[in-house]
Amino acid sequence: MLIPRSLMRHKITVEPYLGETSKGPRYGPRTVVRCFVDEQTRAVRSPAGEQVTSTSTAYADPDTSVPASSRVTLPSGRITTVIAALNRDGGGLPTPDHVEIQLE
Repeated sequence: MLIPRSLMRHKITVEPYLGETSKGPRYGPRTVVRCFVDEQTRAVRSPAGEQVTSTSTAYADPDTSVPASSRVTLPSGRITTVIAALNRDGGGLPTPDHVEIQLE
């Protein structure tokens, strides 16, 4: 079961993080991801285990790949960075499977 299409009202632009270069971070080609964006501030854990502040969360289809540190442009035009992308699988329960993308 997926999040109903009628709730996927937003589109974000994702530039996947590819690593560091001598000139700074390197990003891959932009892709547009259909999702639901919730601009709510909350405390989350980074992949390193640190508590950080997330200012937005995007909910996308389960096959969405968004590496940590990727650059994301929100529908408002604000550019932010991915803290973590977490797979949310209901394990057969009647809940929508999705990827939760936590954003700075």
